[in-house]
Amino acid sequence: MAQASAGGQDGTGGGTGGGTAEAGDDAGPGGYRQELKRTLGPFQVFAISFAFISVAVGVFGTYDEVLRTAGPVGIWLWLIAAAGQTLVALVVAQFAARITLSGSSYQWASRLADTRIGWWFGWLTFCYLAIAVVAIDNALASEAFMPLVGMAADEDTARVITLVVLLVQAVVAIASTRLVGWINSAAVGLEVALVVVVAIALVIAVVVTGDGSAANLTSRGVAAHEPGYFAVGGGLMLAMIMGLATLVGFDSAANLAEEAKDPHRSVPRAIVGSVVAAGILGMLFLIALTVAIEDLPRISADGSPVAAIMRERLGPGAEKGLLVAVSFAFFGAGVVVMVSCSRLVYAMSRDMRFPAHRLMRRVSPRTQTPVPATLLILALGFVLMVALPGAALLELITASTILPALIYGATIVLYLAVRRRLGRREGAFDLGRLELPVAVCALVWTLFALFVLVTPREALVPVVIVGGLLLLGGLFFLGMLLFDRGALDAEPGDDTDW
Repeated sequence: MAQASAGGQDGTGGGTGGGTAEAGDDAGPGGYRQELKRTLGPFQVFAISFAFISVAVGVFGTYDEVLRTAGPVGIWLWLIAAAGQTLVALVVAQFAARITLSGSSYQWASRLADTRIGWWFGWLTFCYLAIAVVAIDNALASEAFMPLVGMAADEDTARVITLVVLLVQAVVAIASTRLVGWINSAAVGLEVALVVVVAIALVIAVVVTGDGSAANLTSRGVAAHEPGYFAVGGGLMLAMIMGLATLVGFDSAANLAEEAKDPHRSVPRAIVGSVVAAGILGMLFLIALTVAIEDLPRISADGSPVAAIMRERLGPGAEKGLLVAVSFAFFGAGVVVMVSCSRLVYAMSRDMRFPAHRLMRRVSPRTQTPVPATLLILALGFVLMVALPGAALLELITASTILPALIYGATIVLYLAVRRRLGRREGAFDLGRLELPVAVCALVWTLFALFVLVTPREALVPVVIVGGLLLLGGLFFLGMLLFDRGALDAEPGDDTDW
């Protein structure tokens, strides 16, 4: 692998440019100058991944679809999704324990396979994260904040609120990584407490009143007589999307590896631990919600069944508390996505592989955060919210559920291809003899997940959108090959540690 410096070649230094360590500088990880401040402790790193997953947000946003397409029995598919995503997380953790650089899969593929392959990993991840932050904030506005303050549903109002939230998140992300860590730690603590307390309270309410039914756990509900229930793309398969759309983003901790303390241990543990914790808490929450339903048809028809169940079982005050907690969880998840995306842009830019890289790799000497990269995510969010009509925005958001499955599948294939060349670091996370069977099972699972996501008729337009994003990336990639091939040929630092 080429050892030429791919960053800092325009003479920028100090806090204004990303790049490799030059003569007289202390080399940081991977041959880069350490510019990002290491402020994240183990729990804060865990909170980064857990906040991105956000069980309360995922269940709140998708439970209605499960009730309508598969009925309450569809919640059990959450267990399958959790087991499959845990396998994926174990493979991702293997990389995260060895290459602790911002940019995660972009860096892993660039250094272990080929810089051109790495660029495509980076592009796919950038597209996913840039869309995801808009999706999360728009859902915060329309599904949590507006009902909380008693505002009637209105798309234009939701878009204005989304823009305000994006702006606030950008300010937080720029101000301090430590502040981001505090916010997400608080959001995670509140979310865990919410899920546990609500689950217990719902079970107690059912036992005391005698309402609700354990039989709901095996009922198809309103989908009982739907044709094609068990068919490919049918109602039961659609219920799997709740777990697939929620239990993603656990690799976000790897995107902040250069800001984590003891990243070889804390990052992989956060990746795996966040999926396991989310899987367990989510299943308990779903069981409690489902048992607490008294009138299945009415709750299934409600636009926000989680809030409706809370209101009926625990009172309006509990519903308001739920909306407050979910709003905070949405906000924390949005901050994590914005920060993760900005770190990816920064990582690609210091290697001169991102548009406007000389600007995008700049780091503020005061806050030690990549300000231009963060502002880019904010600007893209504004463009998407202002330019896209409602239907187009919805299809774009739906497309973002396909991208992580593509990225994880490609990451597993990469791992299977290079695993024999991976070094072993003493004390770091390591699957040992289990690495091959885990990776093979994870690949099979990811292929199945992709099949589930792309086969429904409703997935046609999102699949086309993903194809369009790939085409757009291909045009920029072709431009680099023609006019800036050197940026794709050089890799900073020494790869012997990997």
